Amino acid sequence: MTRVLVVDDEPQLLRALRINLRARDYDVDVAADGTTALRRAGVAPPDLVVLDLGLPDIPGVDVIHGLRGWTRVPIIVLSGRAGSQDKVEALEAGADDYVTKPFDIEELVARIRAVTRRVTVADEVHRVDVGTHTVDLVGKTVSGGVHLTPTEWHLLEILLRNPGKLIGQQQLLTTVWGPSYQRETHYLRQYMAQLRRKLEADPAHPRHLLTEPGMGYRFQP
Repeated sequence: MTRVLVVDDEPQLLRALRINLRARDYDVDVAADGTTALRRAGVAPPDLVVLDLGLPDIPGVDVIHGLRGWTRVPIIVLSGRAGSQDKVEALEAGADDYVTKPFDIEELVARIRAVTRRVTVADEVHRVDVGTHTVDLVGKTVSGGVHLTPTEWHLLEILLRNPGKLIGQQQLLTTVWGPSYQRETHYLRQYMAQLRRKLEADPAHPRHLLTEPGMGYRFQP
């Protein structure tokens, strides 16, 4: 049974999530603040964390940093704020996905299932289908005679090894080009456009290499 730690300072939401997730066969623990969450995660490590960013004692991003100091447990953040900056900061701190309040419980459950699946397959991926093409990540080949540059390979591999996960712009820029390129978002737009032209059936309306405006990119299998 998957153990989920839910962290939120709204008692009604905590209760609703505990009831709904337990009804779907999850083992649920709850915490109303960041300090309690870090303590409980240390005593009984969860398989996944659902974390509100607006906590009463410490910022949710600090909780992410605290967890990432010793565990790679998947983290889905909850945010009631309209802007994207807090979500970007959470993703850059190590969160795996986000859901904006108010949300439908089925949306959250779908994100939980997707993130849980990714944890088990991320390091085992060798071949990935992108539309009509098959990408061999070990042999560095693409079916149909498609040729990718080294930079395109690096960018694509990060996305394909994290199916369904939103990868932040700064994380991609730092990993592919280096820390001094964190503001060069036009690099990402250019290379993602090139990858779509090579791999998507309709590059203008991509189905697999998706943009989350102002935040990052996601590979949707």
